[in-house]
Amino acid sequence: MDPQPRPLDQLFAALADPNRRAMVEQLSRGPATVKQLAEPAGMGLPSAVKHLQVLENGGIVMSEKAGRTRTYRMRPGAFRQIDDWVRQREAAMEAAFDRLVQAMHDIPPEEDIP
Repeated sequence: MDPQPRPLDQLFAALADPNRRAMVEQLSRGPATVKQLAEPAGMGLPSAVKHLQVLENGGIVMSEKAGRTRTYRMRPGAFRQIDDWVRQREAAMEAAFDRLVQAMHDIPPEEDIP
C-alpha cells in the first residue's frame, strides 16, 4: 500500500464527513470565517479548524488570515480531479457497453425450430 495518500484519496476522505460537506456547501455560496462555518453545526472553533484543515489538505478550500480573522473560500477547480475520475469511469463503462452491443450483433440469429 502507498504510504503517502494520493490527492484524489485525500479529496474523497475530506468529503467523507458530513460536517465537512456542510462546510463545503456553505463555502460554495461564498467565503466565510471559521466562526461562521462552525455555528450551523454547533461545533466549537477548535473542531471547526480541524475539519477545515482536512478540507485544506484535500485541496478543496484555501484560507487567508487578516489580523485575527481567518477566512476560508473554495479553491478554484477543487473538484476537477473528481470530474476527471468520473469521466474516465464513464468512458470505460460506455466502451464496455459498446463492446457488448457489438458482440450481441455479431451472434448469428437462431434458426426457428419447427
